[in-house]
Amino acid sequence: MDHLFYRRVLMATFGLILTAAAGFGGQGAKSGIQKSTFGKMPDGQSIELYTLTNRKGMQVAITNYGGTVVNLIVPDRNGKMADVVFGFDSLEGYLGTEPYFGALIGRYANRIGNARFTLDGAEYKLEANDGKNSLHGGSHGFDKRVWKAKEIAGVEPGLELTYLSKDGEEGYPGNLTATVVYTLTNNNEIKIDYKAVTDRHTVVNLTNHSYFNLAGQGNGDILKTLLMINAAECTPVDATLIPTGELRKVEGTPLDFRQPTAIGARINADDEQLKFGKGYDHNFVLTRKGRGLVLAARAVDPDSGRQLEVYTTEPGLQFYSGNFLDGSVKGKGGVAYGHRSGFCLETQHFPDSPNKPNFPPTDLKPGKTYHEVAVFKFSVAK
Repeated sequence: MDHLFYRRVLMATFGLILTAAAGFGGQGAKSGIQKSTFGKMPDGQSIELYTLTNRKGMQVAITNYGGTVVNLIVPDRNGKMADVVFGFDSLEGYLGTEPYFGALIGRYANRIGNARFTLDGAEYKLEANDGKNSLHGGSHGFDKRVWKAKEIAGVEPGLELTYLSKDGEEGYPGNLTATVVYTLTNNNEIKIDYKAVTDRHTVVNLTNHSYFNLAGQGNGDILKTLLMINAAECTPVDATLIPTGELRKVEGTPLDFRQPTAIGARINADDEQLKFGKGYDHNFVLTRKGRGLVLAARAVDPDSGRQLEVYTTEPGLQFYSGNFLDGSVKGKGGVAYGHRSGFCLETQHFPDSPNKPNFPPTDLKPGKTYHEVAVFKFSVAK
């Protein structure tokens, strides 16, 4: 890596933290968007980083490579700022093999069993990049693509990202145009608005794959984090983590998070589902009435007081407890991301829905618009 470039990245990140610390609480914070160069693709294409700041000083930095959330700086109960998402200091880290830190996922988030599905009588074969299954759209899914970016100025800064996934890309039918808008509200929310249209019958399931540690990235594991998931049912999986098709009650199981429970309280229980995923890696069936936004989950770090609430229009939420992190990946500031040092709350349709007719449908036809919304709201727990 170019040492001058690396130093510039570190200085810029440090500057973000200082700016946020000085401005949080409405004292001198200036909302808006700052654009900077994040690196270059192997073919020389420049990749940008867009840093959004709201009136309270909260900041989120997003790159147009993979629509990835790179930094997310929020305060604790004492006003101390910390970056609470995993990632890398430069583009170079994202170009290697890494577990989807902060990325937009598509064309189909989560797993599709046996890397194939049938639509209108035709079978479509996908890349088997997770054993015999297809995971997160294949090894060159939306997370590995360069998106077209458009800054949205205003009282609440935003970033619009657009990507055309061509017919046959990673095995999926139809030219699909995906548009994702990130908005940083003055209520300390990151709103993600997902839309997609197609010229041919296809399937689509989009999400964001941020890894959170509310104590701050690199500050230990997440086992003390208190988690509530608004779900009375889950979709149990087989040994390859593909749903069986059943909707199972969580009551009386380690997957019952209807009341706030420490992530580590039951994670090592003698339970088949936990053994399959080496911890939590499950889709939860959200309790909802109608199609609007519903509270999906609430996470609280008891030491810092940082609280994250997730709202969504989606029917499901994938909770992943960082079971496959092993310290081999080194992220921002050289931090080694160890076992269960971060968690994901991925708003989504259910895994393998194209092969499960009893699951909410994920197909999209020409003339229709896929539209889902997720909101990640940060605050301090009372």
